[in-house]
Amino acid sequence: MAGMTIFRNYSVSRYTNQNTLKMKRRSFIKRTAAFSSVTLLPSAVWARIKAGNLRTAHIGVGGMGFADLESIASHDSAVVSALCDVDSNSLARASSAFPKAKTFADYRVLFDQLRNEIDAVIVSTPDHTHAPASLMAMELGKPVYCQKPLTHHISEARAVRKMAEDKNLVTQMGIQIHSFKEYRSAVKLIQDGIIGKVHTVRAWSPKNWGYNGPAPAGSDPVPESLDWNLWLGTAPERPYKEGFYHPVNWRKVLDYGCGTLGDMGVHIFDTPYTALALDVPQTVMTECRPPNGFGHPQNNVVTYEFPGTAYTTDTLKWVWYDGPGAPADHEDLKLPNEDQLPEQGSMFIGEKGRLLLPHWLFAKLIVDGEYEDITYPELEEQDHYHQFVDACMDKDKTSAPFSYAARLTEAILLGVLANRFPGQTLHWNQEKRTFDESQPNEYLSASYRNF
Repeated sequence: MAGMTIFRNYSVSRYTNQNTLKMKRRSFIKRTAAFSSVTLLPSAVWARIKAGNLRTAHIGVGGMGFADLESIASHDSAVVSALCDVDSNSLARASSAFPKAKTFADYRVLFDQLRNEIDAVIVSTPDHTHAPASLMAMELGKPVYCQKPLTHHISEARAVRKMAEDKNLVTQMGIQIHSFKEYRSAVKLIQDGIIGKVHTVRAWSPKNWGYNGPAPAGSDPVPESLDWNLWLGTAPERPYKEGFYHPVNWRKVLDYGCGTLGDMGVHIFDTPYTALALDVPQTVMTECRPPNGFGHPQNNVVTYEFPGTAYTTDTLKWVWYDGPGAPADHEDLKLPNEDQLPEQGSMFIGEKGRLLLPHWLFAKLIVDGEYEDITYPELEEQDHYHQFVDACMDKDKTSAPFSYAARLTEAILLGVLANRFPGQTLHWNQEKRTFDESQPNEYLSASYRNF
């Protein structure tokens, strides 16, 4: 790939506080003149998109990536034009379903060869590749649908948001439940004052995307189907070890995933975050095991304090519980009739009562220890994926653009980062985009490996 650059480091560093970044100023692809000349889609391309179809490129087509592929492709105007995956088995499966699409192992090659033959990009890779692939696509002027969490590092969240705004691009983060009627109705109920101003939110998931053991020793043969170098991408080089990384357990590892908070927290935080019109927290503190330098903790209690909004008291306390056995018992979480809490969900605690929001279900109102009837607002169905395609064709707007998704992701990642400093209250300075404490600032970003 001589003569190419990929996502220059300045794509992150120019949009984040220079004093906090440890990113190396070296290329992540050599840019060609064609790359640097692209800003927005040419008017002729927009005219063709509006008139007929949207040519999509899909980066990461295994697991959730295949679900994203099928969902995007179910739109009548979507034409799957390119498929990319570092695992040839996943790529073969996707290619069998969409045989007309061109296939690639390296998204940099895809962009180099097809930059004029694709209109939008869907990124469904492990977390550490979200920002590199999304930023490169946006530099080419392509709308991007990116799976959650939007980025792996806080600096990247700022970068992708700024890039999307500068390029005036359609974007959407893959939090499908953001469009569900159950969650949108909860937003409206809270904002209509059903429980008054909210002072506390408690949210939980017993999923265990953590690992408390040591880093694995030695190495195993890399499967013939996997390009390990491309899978690692910008992350530090590490020997392959079966069962620890690809295809699923990467979420547990600091270098690639964001733990349970980064996985399920994005979904479960989303509705309270939207309903209460939050931005980023003032403080964050975690209770978990000491850091081991390799894996995310298996059990976490993360306590945030957010500045007040029109829907909260002067400040808002937010407590997140994850891992086996979560959540811990608390008076705020006791249900009428000794009912059991849903496996995953959130509880809003307000001046006039509580609102329980089970994951995937409609909210329940609790006042003075008893359930109360709710009249749910009438809302139209939304399809999160089709909304993105329609927005690219200038027929709709996305509900979770990067302008929103980056703020939500930043709040989530502040909690993930705080796991490195259990028991310490960390103070986040929104204006400076740094912690008041110096040591946590070392983890706001990371160096990228040339690969």
